[in-house]
Amino acid sequence: MNNDIQEILFTEEEIQQKVEELAAKINSDYEGKDLVVVGILKGAVVFMSDLLKKINVKASIDFMDISSYGNETVSTGEVKIIKDLDNSVIGKDILIVEDIIDTGNTLSYLVNNLKQRGANSVKIATLLDKKVRREQLVDIDYCGFVVDDFFVVGYGIDYAEKYRNLPFIGYLKPEVYS
Repeated sequence: MNNDIQEILFTEEEIQQKVEELAAKINSDYEGKDLVVVGILKGAVVFMSDLLKKINVKASIDFMDISSYGNETVSTGEVKIIKDLDNSVIGKDILIVEDIIDTGNTLSYLVNNLKQRGANSVKIATLLDKKVRREQLVDIDYCGFVVDDFFVVGYGIDYAEKYRNLPFIGYLKPEVYS
């Protein structure tokens, strides 16, 4: 599997340091609030798990599965809710945790959707931001790293359901997905 990686972009140590930095900001911003952390399946699970270990404010968790990719490497632009939240968001402070923000279409849709459902506030934490691909303006409140327009995998991020278990984030060799 490591033979499919062209280059390691962020090591496990660099990722963990960034997770600690983001958690410190989240702890400060949500002190005294009742936070609901919403993980976007499946990619954000690893990041969310590590982030939750460092968050020391009162927090509950929920999950959504939203897709605009399928098994493709480029967003289709069509956002579909595959698994919805288990609990109401009315009056709640929501922190959406995402693995990577690409076009922004999915997050723009989701933020508007949660606000329409009555959330008190909606903020976004992402491990990776691929700004060069942005189509929708999305306010990212907590961002780990900005990445170029390469297809990255590892630390929860997949290609065709593979590579999520890598402890680092790397660029996938183009011949693997082309």
